[in-house]
Amino acid sequence: MVTQDRVQPEPVGSVPGRHRVPPADELDETTLVVRAQEGDPNAFEALARRHQAALYRVAVRVMGDPVEAEDALQEALIDAWRRIERFRPDSSFATWMYRIVTDRCLSRLRRRRPVPVGDIGDRRPRPADPGRSAELDAGLTALGRAVQALPDELRVSWVLRELAGLSYLDIAQITQASEGAVRGRIHRARVRLAEVMASWR
Repeated sequence: MVTQDRVQPEPVGSVPGRHRVPPADELDETTLVVRAQEGDPNAFEALARRHQAALYRVAVRVMGDPVEAEDALQEALIDAWRRIERFRPDSSFATWMYRIVTDRCLSRLRRRRPVPVGDIGDRRPRPADPGRSAELDAGLTALGRAVQALPDELRVSWVLRELAGLSYLDIAQITQASEGAVRGRIHRARVRLAEVMASWR
């Protein structure tokens, strides 16, 4: 008796004889950028998801207000989608996005003053000691005020360096300033913050 090997059916929705097309989330960033530039909204959505958390952290620390930061980020993502064809593949997509988010935040800040005081710190576990917890909260609030009181160009450079961990070169590209100017801004921001926070040491 001759037995025949069973042929496994092709998955539903697949084209016989072709390899499975990976979903956008599984593609590398370069491929996603190319697809987005070709008009694929799913590719751009995948790119946005990969960078959204980091971009939001920068926005909320520059703006000092979570709601304003979320609005600025959404506007920046819309801007990026509209301008995706202008992105040069030889540069960093993340740096390009940081520039758009930073520009959008600064635009919003110029439209409204004074800047609301915000807590720039992430949610951290609080000490069990209520007195120590209150002191830590007060210190974070004071730091938030000090950061928000910095001139916009100092605050943006400091946030991108100290909180986002970007290089001086990346920050120079984002802020469209020289690397020397960025170093100077960050130094001045550090000096001002150290002076304000001296009593909290």
